Amino acid sequence: MLYTGNMETFFTFLERRVDDCASLLCIGLDPHVSDIPFPTAAAARDFCLRLVKATAPYAAAFKPNAAFFEVFGAEGWDALKQVIEAVAEESARLGSTIPVILDAKRGDIASTAEAYAKSAFENLGVHAITLSPYLGKDSIDPFLAYKEKGVFLLCKTSNPGAGDLQDLLVKPQTSEVLKTSEVYAPLYIHVAKLAQRWNSGDNIGLVVGATQPEALRRVRAAAPELWFLVPGVGAQGGDLAAALRSGLR
Repeated sequence: MLYTGNMETFFTFLERRVDDCASLLCIGLDPHVSDIPFPTAAAARDFCLRLVKATAPYAAAFKPNAAFFEVFGAEGWDALKQVIEAVAEESARLGSTIPVILDAKRGDIASTAEAYAKSAFENLGVHAITLSPYLGKDSIDPFLAYKEKGVFLLCKTSNPGAGDLQDLLVKPQTSEVLKTSEVYAPLYIHVAKLAQRWNSGDNIGLVVGATQPEALRRVRAAAPELWFLVPGVGAQGGDLAAALRSGLR
């Protein structure tokens, strides 16, 4: 089912939650097998349920990583649903709906993307999802058709190999050359500008890692209006204060 008509966008909804909890903290739910007592879907679920209960008052959003549930097959999928339901229960208890962002990094042709979108937004009932923009706009259009949902496009990621592709210098389109002094720019800047252009429905954000504050600053300059999902603070070594200085709108 696609949603039409006048409705609140995901980012309006997210902004209200940020105001309610006075926080920008997105809690990642990543039940690594090494962090749970048994390699089972139930253990992964219980690990995440404890995190949700402990952090819900401070969470602007929760971000379950689909892969750590999918590894357990059908039982893992059921566990993921239970975690999402637990966020809804905590939201009701707090009187403020906490968004759930599915960290799935999907990216495929349009017909497959339609199935992924339906799975995330209708089956699981999440509010937003992470996507790879590598296949172009037609690969994200099926997600954008859900007007009240959000997408975060991978732009400048926090992993060590991110620069293998994302730092490649590309020549922008002629119209863009006229607007900037940069004849060539990194691919991640091109992604940021495309996302800004595609954001006619106010439902696109960017994934920009905290591990490279200068890149974060450049992406913010290229996409001044977009929301950023900024992983990499903590275990990956990203500096919170530097990320806030470089990335806040």
